[in-house]
Amino acid sequence: MIDIDFRSDTLTKPTDAMRQAMANAVVGDDVYQEDPTVKELEQKSAKMIGMEAALFVPSGVMSNLIAVLTHCNTRGCEMITGNKSHMFLYEQTGVCQFGGVSINTVHNLPDGTFDLEEMQHHIRSRDLHEPTTSLICVENTHNKCGGRVLPLSWLDELVEIGKKCNLPLHMDGARIYNASIYLGVPAKRIVQGFSSVSICLSKGLGAPVGSLLHGSREFIERARRLRKALGGGMRQCGVIAAAGIVALDSMIERLAEDHANGVALAKGIAALNHPYFKVDVKNMQTNILVFNVEPSKVNTSEFCAKLQENTDDQLTALGGKGVCVKAVPFGASLIRFVVNHHITPEMIELALQKITLVVNEYKI
Repeated sequence: MIDIDFRSDTLTKPTDAMRQAMANAVVGDDVYQEDPTVKELEQKSAKMIGMEAALFVPSGVMSNLIAVLTHCNTRGCEMITGNKSHMFLYEQTGVCQFGGVSINTVHNLPDGTFDLEEMQHHIRSRDLHEPTTSLICVENTHNKCGGRVLPLSWLDELVEIGKKCNLPLHMDGARIYNASIYLGVPAKRIVQGFSSVSICLSKGLGAPVGSLLHGSREFIERARRLRKALGGGMRQCGVIAAAGIVALDSMIERLAEDHANGVALAKGIAALNHPYFKVDVKNMQTNILVFNVEPSKVNTSEFCAKLQENTDDQLTALGGKGVCVKAVPFGASLIRFVVNHHITPEMIELALQKITLVVNEYKI
């Protein structure tokens, strides 16, 4: 059986170089800020992002949660974000659970942005009946919108609004380096004017664990206290920080390969020209392909299940090879494929053969 797993880039496994670095890492107690490998990772990442300091945390969800609770440090605060953002849809609204922070959503446009004039209408007055608008959050690249990269001109305009309204900006930049590669600019340019940014090491960059929260030194010191309260003090975590250093040193430029494989996958599905499956190849920008199906004709969960099965006819068509393609149903009308560094061009071609067989089962 040949397994081709497109469910997420979180499925990446550490490279040999990462494993070697982990085995040889010099460690100390990071809660006492005595782990030299963690310090090296944080300093390296902060410099790359163009901010004063960084904090190593177990996950992107914790990083975003700490960011919001640091910015919104009194109960009754409110953050503004897109209605399709990861922070709103997929993080259990932890900011509400743990910080008493409400979430005010703005309609996300297909490219991951939102209408900035509409957003400004969501900023609260100082009416004592209302929560206090304290933070604006964006996601880049945008997962639910198919890995789209937020335009620099839009980000610059948002920064100016933040300054005018005296509101800090946080970027959920889990895949910020995918955006950097697509735009051909350093990551620090993308986050220019933002107060904080979270990046993930364990997605396309391939490290086994960890994210980094960035901001001013004063912001990170306050964030460090919250990390401890949330149980994120990891003691001798240089053994995993070492993999993060390798990721930042050697895994960023190669993200272009994932993008190219993603485009090839999108073009292959679009070439089937099946009316029940619509792929926007023109806007396929990074490693995430989210395409539409006709929900009255295609059940997304059933379709994904079919991709993992192997019928006798499929085995014959594939020369006796069993092929299991894994993807994620993304609602009633969307299916998501995510490319990562384990996916080769040869696997893309084989996956397209399997996808073609399954798509052709849906008679027009």
